[in-house]
Amino acid sequence: MMKFTKQNFIFLVGGIIIYVVDIGVDFWVASKYFCQGQYCWGILILCFRGLSSLITQVFSYEWFRNDWEGTDTGKLKWIFLVHLFQCGIFIRYWFALKYGCQAAFKQKSSGDASERDPPNFIQKQAVDAVADINMLRVFKTFLETTPQLFVQIYILMEHGKNNFCQYAAIITSFCSISFSTVDYQISLRKSLPDKDEFRVLPKLVYVFYKLLTITSWILSISLITLLNVRSSVILLIFLWICGFTWTLKQHTTFCKSKKMEYLYRTVVGIILIFTFFNIKGRKTKVCISIYYATHTIITLGILFVYMFWKPSIIKEIHFTIVSILTILSLVLGIIFLVVYYRLFHPTAYCRPQACSDEVDGQAGQKDRVEIGRFQNFIMQ
Repeated sequence: MMKFTKQNFIFLVGGIIIYVVDIGVDFWVASKYFCQGQYCWGILILCFRGLSSLITQVFSYEWFRNDWEGTDTGKLKWIFLVHLFQCGIFIRYWFALKYGCQAAFKQKSSGDASERDPPNFIQKQAVDAVADINMLRVFKTFLETTPQLFVQIYILMEHGKNNFCQYAAIITSFCSISFSTVDYQISLRKSLPDKDEFRVLPKLVYVFYKLLTITSWILSISLITLLNVRSSVILLIFLWICGFTWTLKQHTTFCKSKKMEYLYRTVVGIILIFTFFNIKGRKTKVCISIYYATHTIITLGILFVYMFWKPSIIKEIHFTIVSILTILSLVLGIIFLVVYYRLFHPTAYCRPQACSDEVDGQAGQKDRVEIGRFQNFIMQ
């Protein structure tokens, strides 16, 4: 049975703190840019914040509506108003803290108890509440945090002006990416049958794999943006089209409505620009190999262009240091990727019997909505 532990509760509290600090740093950095007359950067930071907040609120409300279907419509109206004012995530954190505290500190679950028994029911509520938050944080990470990290690194390369708020934004972005990826993987493990807990060593390997490959890719995009902004935009759009097309071919079934499903596929296409995700929970050895081979070729191509094209820019941005960091983070990231998939990655996502049981009858359909949302989300 899935268990919500005291360690999970501590990670939940840490995630809340990082989330609030991240909001404060975003507005602080944006205000600094406005005060310095750099309106373009300030507006761009706020646009990333607004876009990610809007999309996460839409998905959060849709999940509340699906889970509370047939209940008091007054509650849904109140929930809608809260999401309209972009505060839906705090309701989810309140539910997660409420159920998580009961599950981690007040409940004693019996291994032979059924899922309907109070202790196990509270455990399930806590796990489901945290899983929903972690899915939303994955959206936020790749719609806001990762693009902002790219912007901050690009500004440092382009203008060479270092100030405390930029370093604070970069450090906060790295912390946010680390917490969201680890919390996401913990929730994924809890959604899988017969899998060991996500222990300290696998967590570290997974975080280093994600952070290093993402860092290398962001440095590469920053370099090509320095050469030509239009080329960078064209490359990102092309990569999004490839990711979106691949998502369409996977025939994802995450949302109930077609409109929400296409929005989900659009967001996944954006996520695939920065890192690889397995959408259907199938074996993806070939896909992940092609994905990171493509990133490696593009990265080496960008460095090659710099070496033979723009020597003046190379001196200005300390090209040697940047290129070493780019290649080193890419190589180490791929090494951690191989180690993680060889030693720590779950090899099964759903037992056939469990999957067939979920769709038998109306009660099975309801259970599938309650416990199976993560099963249809982007896997890893």
